[in-house]
Amino acid sequence: MRNTRNMAMKKVIYIHGFASAGSTGSATQMRNHFYPKGVQVLSPDVPVDPLEAIAFLKAFVAKEQPDLIVATSMGALYAEQIKGVPRILVNPSFHMARLLTFRGLGWHEFRNKRQDGQVEFKVDKAMIQAFQQVEKESFQGITPEEKTLVWGLFGTQDKLVNCQADFLKHYGKTQMQLFDGEHFLNDKVLSKVVMPLVEQIINSK
Repeated sequence: MRNTRNMAMKKVIYIHGFASAGSTGSATQMRNHFYPKGVQVLSPDVPVDPLEAIAFLKAFVAKEQPDLIVATSMGALYAEQIKGVPRILVNPSFHMARLLTFRGLGWHEFRNKRQDGQVEFKVDKAMIQAFQQVEKESFQGITPEEKTLVWGLFGTQDKLVNCQADFLKHYGKTQMQLFDGEHFLNDKVLSKVVMPLVEQIINSK
């Protein structure tokens, strides 16, 4: 019983990707997996506006004091900037402004249910400029200690985003892991790649 209480003190924040929500299946699967082990998984809806998003996430992390952050795609862009906390960045999309300029302008439907009931949102020039502003803060103040807190997981079949070179440049090969998978997570990658690393990091704390 004592071990269960100790584990219940552990907390993971999952930060979803573009056009998604905290209700994403990946976060739900992680929550169902870790709950019996006494680990709480929080997965908030990230604001659509990039400047609001990074401010919200930094405040949320400061309030919740998680033991670990797991972030995918766009979420990993934000998570990289939240220093001092162990972070797993899965298929990080560090260049959202460029990606959306060529592929994303216009209206998009959310892939998962949002708590505020929103079903769609618009990508316009103002949002792209906001992403550019946020991206200027990427890879700042990375100390040797900070490098040990960040892991990068990259799908070898990711045809949407490839930011391996960015990660290698700033965090090095020892913190990087390739897996057989695409950009979006599936049950197999979660169970065989992501969640074992989560357990390894949590159990080492």
